Amino acid sequence: MTHHHPRSLRRVLFGTVSALALLATVAMSQPASANTGSTVRSGDDIGIQTLLPGIDVSHWQGSINWTSVRNAGIRFAYIKATEGTSYKDPNFNTYYPAAYYAGVIRGAYHFARPSYSGGATQASYFFNNGGRWSADHRTLPGALDLEGSCAGLSQSAMRTWIYDFWARYKALSTRDVVIYTTASWWSTCTGGWTAQAARSPLWVAHWGVSSPTKPAGWSFYTFWQYTNCRSVSGISGCVDGDYFNGDSSRLLALADNTP
Repeated sequence: MTHHHPRSLRRVLFGTVSALALLATVAMSQPASANTGSTVRSGDDIGIQTLLPGIDVSHWQGSINWTSVRNAGIRFAYIKATEGTSYKDPNFNTYYPAAYYAGVIRGAYHFARPSYSGGATQASYFFNNGGRWSADHRTLPGALDLEGSCAGLSQSAMRTWIYDFWARYKALSTRDVVIYTTASWWSTCTGGWTAQAARSPLWVAHWGVSSPTKPAGWSFYTFWQYTNCRSVSGISGCVDGDYFNGDSSRLLALADNTP
C-alpha cells in the first residue's frame, strides 16, 4: 500500500520484485474475464479457485473515475481511511462514496502505528473516521494494515496490540477486522502467532509470485495483494492490485456477513 511515507520503504520491506518476474506474474494471473474473474491453479489447499480482481488506494492515486474502474472489471477496493490516531487520508471522503455509487464493493483500512498508542485506541479512531460497517451489499469489513518495522514492540506486546485492535473493532462494528500483512512481518513481529488466524480474514501481500506465502496460522488467504503496480482505467499511474479468493457470491457474503 502507499501511505504518506515514501513508497521506497515498502520496496525494501517486501523485497525488490524484478521487472521480468513481475511481468511474468501479471501476464499469468490477469483475469480471463473482467466480469467473472479467472480460474487458476494455486498452491492453496482448495486447488482450483476463482479470483476476483480488486485494488487498494490512498490519496496518492489522485483523482479516480470510479465508473471507469468498475467498467474495467474491478470488483472491490480497499481505501485508506486512517493512520495512528491523528491522520485521516484526505481523499477518503471522496473515494468511499464514489466507489459505492459506481458499484464497487469497498472497505476501509487503517495503517497501524503501534508505537503511537494502544490497539483499542486506534481501532476506535478508525471506526469513527471511516471504518464503520453496514449491511448494504457494498461494504467490506475494515482492514488493519500491519507492515514496516515492529515499532519497538516485543513479539508478545505486538500480539496484545493486534488482539486489542481486533476486540475493540469487533465490539464497535460487529465484524472481524481483516489483517493485511506479509509472512515475514508476521514471523518477525509476532513470532509466528497462530491464534489470530481463527479470528481475522487474511489479506496477504506477496508480489511477483504465482501463489503467496501465508503467515503462520492461516491455511488460506481471503485477499492477495499480488502487485504494487498494475494499470487500471480511471486511475493515473500504478495502483496496487489485489485478488479476492472466491467468486462474486462469496465476496458478497463477506460484505454482508452471511454464510
